[in-house]
Amino acid sequence: MVLDASDECADDVLDIFNPWVADWFRHAHGEPTEPQRKAWPLIHKSGSVLIHAPTGSGKTLAAFMSALDMLHDVGRDQGAGVRVLYVSPLKALNYDIERNLREPLRGISATADRFGVEIGDVRVGVRTGDTSSSDRARIVKNPPEILITTPESLYLVLTSPRARDILRSVETVIVDEIHTLCNNKRGVHLSISLERLERLSPGFQRIGLSATQRPLSEVARLLGGQQVDVVGDEPDSVRVLPRPVEIVDCPGSKDLRVEVIGMPHSDSAVRPDSVWPLLIPKVLSDIDGHDTTLVFTNSRRQAENTTDRLNSAFMARESGEDIAGAIGSGEKGSGVEDGPFMAHHGSISDKMRRDIERDLKEGKLPALVGTSTLELGIDIGSIDLVVQLQSPKSVTQGLQRVGRSGHSVGATSIGRIYATHPEDLIESAVIARGMLDGHVEEMRSPSNALDVLAQQIVASVAVEDWEVVDLYRLFRGAYPYCDLSYGNFEGVLRLVSGHYPRDLFSSLRARVHWDRTRG
Repeated sequence: MVLDASDECADDVLDIFNPWVADWFRHAHGEPTEPQRKAWPLIHKSGSVLIHAPTGSGKTLAAFMSALDMLHDVGRDQGAGVRVLYVSPLKALNYDIERNLREPLRGISATADRFGVEIGDVRVGVRTGDTSSSDRARIVKNPPEILITTPESLYLVLTSPRARDILRSVETVIVDEIHTLCNNKRGVHLSISLERLERLSPGFQRIGLSATQRPLSEVARLLGGQQVDVVGDEPDSVRVLPRPVEIVDCPGSKDLRVEVIGMPHSDSAVRPDSVWPLLIPKVLSDIDGHDTTLVFTNSRRQAENTTDRLNSAFMARESGEDIAGAIGSGEKGSGVEDGPFMAHHGSISDKMRRDIERDLKEGKLPALVGTSTLELGIDIGSIDLVVQLQSPKSVTQGLQRVGRSGHSVGATSIGRIYATHPEDLIESAVIARGMLDGHVEEMRSPSNALDVLAQQIVASVAVEDWEVVDLYRLFRGAYPYCDLSYGNFEGVLRLVSGHYPRDLFSSLRARVHWDRTRG
């Protein structure tokens, strides 16, 4: 079922929550946004929901509100394990969500005190690849009510005999930025992990969030998975039925302004060797005209080179030197330390990344140059302008990046795309038109990825013994394996149990033991 922006919703939607939770929201946020009004009644019924809405429209709180309400019930069972599991594809977003949850947790607790209601503390934990071994052990020993993690870390928790027990109490799973997982094997991997979690905590609620996703039906299938019913004696005698997922579609509530700027021209009769000495001053001028600017590039190397060029141009201007001469035409890569600009990408240290994000949010940096690590929903404060160097390569990516400006509810997102060659200009113009018209590319989940299947077979068997037929039916519950044949499954099982030509693969060892007599 799809709910579009024209559907009516009750004005008193906040009345479905505890009075102290509703009162906190009214004082902290005022009126609910459209996605919140439409999603809350559906989520409150414990059904699975997919929310499609623009960046800055309150999607995250739309997903968390019912969970926060449940965790702040009077007389709730404390210390029972993880109740809410939040999964995002980016570690930086996880730490950001942890910080952003502090304010509602404090606010609801204080409001409950005013109502004379005793509410216990709600603890939040983060489990990613950066989490220390001592912190991981602490999470297992004393699990938080809300656990924030990545698809890969969830897989590792499920594959740990001790750690996975903390997930037996999960009631809600929130998958953020789900569009980044739909058309690649990370999403396939996560879909199986969710089915493994379904065995530990049957019937948990699934909530998916994204600003850019099409077709919604495909995304909903990936989020919800499917129920597998046995209808005969043969291993593949099953009926596969998609689990119901309600779709809240609010695509048009965000104003967007996008400008495509062609290749800069030199006033000199001499043709320059590079476009950068002409382009960088324009970007510097854009930065000067705004409070905070995000500059997006399409690679780490380009982000570093752009940062160095901007710093060189800034220092040359401050000292009265020739800006174009200071920028040069070749790749910089010199790591210029002087200047106000910094680069943000996946290879910088966790501490440096957090420091950069904090400085940007506090207004200490006039601009930040980044890659895809900045295009998701990280809270980096108020951004007035997004500059994209060269085509963003897709409408989806363009919307995600430009959507980082005007991130607050009701604000306008403003972006400028600088093309650097004729083909780039044509592509940028086409993508910009698609962004303005909302023509997001359709995505399809990879089907029957046997390499992922092999990895998850080994992981599943590592923590417990499985009947072969039951394991096959577990994987059929994941949408990317909705039509997986038993023959293909058995072929992968033969591989991981050591059945392959010894003369060709003599160095490989069996990863699982398969008792074929008893299955």
